[in-house]
Amino acid sequence: MPTLVQLKYILAVSELKSFNKAARYCNVSQPSLSTQVRKVEQELEIKIFDRNTKPIMPTKNGNKVIQQARNILLENKKLLNIRQDKGEISGDFHLSCIHSLAPYIVPLFISSFSTKYPKVNLKISELKTDEILERLLDNKIDAGLLVTPLLNKKIEEHKIFYEKFYVFTSANHVLYDKKNVSYKDLKSKSIWLLEEGHCLRNQVLNLCSMNKDYKVFKNIIFDSENLETLINLIRNGDGFTLLPELATFGLSDYEKKKFLKKILDPAPYREVSLINSLNYAKNRIISALKKEIYENLPSKVKFNYQNNQNLNIINI
Repeated sequence: MPTLVQLKYILAVSELKSFNKAARYCNVSQPSLSTQVRKVEQELEIKIFDRNTKPIMPTKNGNKVIQQARNILLENKKLLNIRQDKGEISGDFHLSCIHSLAPYIVPLFISSFSTKYPKVNLKISELKTDEILERLLDNKIDAGLLVTPLLNKKIEEHKIFYEKFYVFTSANHVLYDKKNVSYKDLKSKSIWLLEEGHCLRNQVLNLCSMNKDYKVFKNIIFDSENLETLINLIRNGDGFTLLPELATFGLSDYEKKKFLKKILDPAPYREVSLINSLNYAKNRIISALKKEIYENLPSKVKFNYQNNQNLNIINI
């Protein structure tokens, strides 16, 4: 029977697609790692990796071994988690957050979480929704912070809050003179969007009827990964975009008064949740994380969650 160490070596080769890189990652010599992988292949009478390809790729049967190795290592984590449940919350935890949330939500809770849970080694990365789902189901991360619902039966969603959408416009745009913006107004030209793959882009497209003339400048296409870039483009030029509520707290009082517009009822909202796979092994950490995120939200955003009847939730 392969050992846990051997299974970790196999997963490292699978993910890094190189025996040399996997050996460095696992902090062992390359010959030692290769020997252990060959022992597993001999024991199972299966060739796990095709060593003639560059980068190294698993064989058809090798993919089955790799998936089972992930499952076994995950079950091992669950056993270790039983011990964790008896005492102080501790352990390694990798959280991935979408780009349109991370700059605004992470600074709110990261300090207090670090203070309250000093034995949790929390790693936070920024990824797109599809990337979070892929890595979550491959057990490469522990949880995701993103927009739901996802309607994925392999995923468990923990709702945390609802964010209202606002219009942010430049001074010379047609929407600037409006006190409030209707859904019809959202069909206006000259909108800035995040790049393909961002759930916020899809939500904006669901709200606005885009056509070939939606661009701010006819000869320029600029799809950003960062909402702050879009905000600065509007501050210094032309056009408009839709901002989720947390992104509006960094605007100056003057900008909120002059350039930020409410959308007439039923105003659109997005639902934000922590997600994990159904075979999740670190329940106490995710419960603590969910609580810490919610407790550090602005009171205005908490109010949305506490009074969530009949909210117009925009799907991805």
